[in-house]
Amino acid sequence: MSQTPERPVTPISAVLNFRTVDVRGQQLSLAGLRAAVPRAQSGTMADAEDKVLDIISAVRTRGFAALRELALTFDGVEQTHPRVPADALRAALAGLDPAVRAALEESIKRARAFADAQRPANIDVELGVGAVVSQNWVPVARVGLYVPGGLAVYPSSVIMNVVPALAAGVESIALASPPQKDFGGLPHPTILAAACLLGIEEVYAIGGAQAIATFAYGISAGASGDGSLAGIEPVDVVTGPGNIFVATAKRLVKGVVGIDSEAGTTEIAILADATASPALVAADLISQAEHDPKAASVLITDSEALAADVRVELELQAAATKHSSRVLEALSGPQSGAVLVEDLEQGIAACNAYAAEHLEIMTKDAPRVASRIRSAGAIFVGDYSPVSLGDYCAGSNHVLPTSGTAAFSSGLNVTTFLRAIQVINYTRSALEQVSGHILSLSGAEDLPAHGEAVTARFASR
Repeated sequence: MSQTPERPVTPISAVLNFRTVDVRGQQLSLAGLRAAVPRAQSGTMADAEDKVLDIISAVRTRGFAALRELALTFDGVEQTHPRVPADALRAALAGLDPAVRAALEESIKRARAFADAQRPANIDVELGVGAVVSQNWVPVARVGLYVPGGLAVYPSSVIMNVVPALAAGVESIALASPPQKDFGGLPHPTILAAACLLGIEEVYAIGGAQAIATFAYGISAGASGDGSLAGIEPVDVVTGPGNIFVATAKRLVKGVVGIDSEAGTTEIAILADATASPALVAADLISQAEHDPKAASVLITDSEALAADVRVELELQAAATKHSSRVLEALSGPQSGAVLVEDLEQGIAACNAYAAEHLEIMTKDAPRVASRIRSAGAIFVGDYSPVSLGDYCAGSNHVLPTSGTAAFSSGLNVTTFLRAIQVINYTRSALEQVSGHILSLSGAEDLPAHGEAVTARFASR
C-alpha cells in the first residue's frame, strides 16, 4: 500500500489572506449578491483604456513601424516583420515532445467532435403557398485568433480558438501570439507546433493590444515605409483570451470587428456543501490561482466547517505548489475568498449573481444542482470534472466569458464564427395575400412609401 508523501507544515497563514464574506441571515437581492461576492477592484479596465487607445492609434497610423517599437518595448524583441516563417512552424512540430503531441492530438479530436456537433442546421419555413422564409448559417470570411503568452504557455488555447473556426467553415485563419526573446523573437515553439498540427499557416509574433488592433484594422504593405513588407489583411472576427489590455482592446474595436467576449483574467467559483472534499476544493481553487496573481478563486458554501478545512488545505497545498507566490497573491486578493451562505438555495442564487467563468458544483446530487444554474461560462459537475479537464481535454472550449459577462454572453463556440442570414422568397400571389396588412401597418407608422412599394407591383402598366 502506497503512502501519501508528507506535506510541508510550515505555517504561512501570515501571507495567505483568503477572506470570508458571510451573507447568512441576509435577504439579499440580485444586486446585493453581486456586490457581496468577491470581485476584482473596479477601475482596472478604465485605467488600461488610455494606454490601449494609444496602441491602437499607433498601429493604425504607423503600421509595422509601430509593431516593431511595441515588440521592442514590451517583449524585448527586434523584428522586421511579425510573420512566422513556414519552416519555423514545421521545425516546431518536428521538435515537439511526442507525449505533448499525443496529448494535443487527443485534445483536438475531442474538441472537433464537440464543435462539429454544434453547427446549427439551415431552416426553411413555408408560411403559405409560395411564401418561404429561410435562415442560412454562413461562416465569416476571415478570423484573427489570439493566444496569450505571459506567465504560461497555452497551446491548448490554439486548439480552443482554431477548432471551432474550422468546424464553422472559415477559410482564412490568422493567429497571433506574443514574440518571445528566448525563442528568437518567435512565439513559443509549442504554440507554433500546435498551429502547425492544425494546419494554420498564417501566424504572427504579435502580442497584446497591438495584435487585436492589427487584426481589426489590418496593415497595408505601404505601412512599412517603403512598401517592401507584405501587408496583413483585416479580419471579420477576433477571438481569444488575454490580459486586461487584450480585453480592453477587444472592447474598443468591437463594432469594427466581431469579438467572442471581453475575456480577461481567469476566475473559478466552487459551490460546495458539507459533502465536498476540502482537499479537492482547495486543489481546484489553486489550479486557477496559478494562472495569474489577479486570478479569482471563490468558494461558495453553506458549511462553515468546510470553509475552515479548505483554508487549511489552501495553506498546505499553496506552500507545496511550484508557483506558490503567484498562487498566494491571487488567493489573497480582493477578487478571491469564501462566501458563507445560509443554504443551498442562497448558494445557487449567489452563483447566478456571480456568473463565473468556471463554476464547479461539488454538492450532494451535483447534476440536479447544476441544472439550476443560469449564469456561468461553463459548469463542471462533481468530483471528477475539474476545471483543468476543461482546460485541456474535456472536448469543451476554455475561452469563456469573465467578470460577470457570463450573465449575457457565451463561451467560444462554432456560432461565434457564423452569421445567420435570413432569406425571403415570396411569389406574386403570396405577396398579394399579405399586401393589405402591409398597407395597414405602413399607414399606422406614417411610412406610406412602404405600402406604395407593394401596390406598385400590382398596378397596371
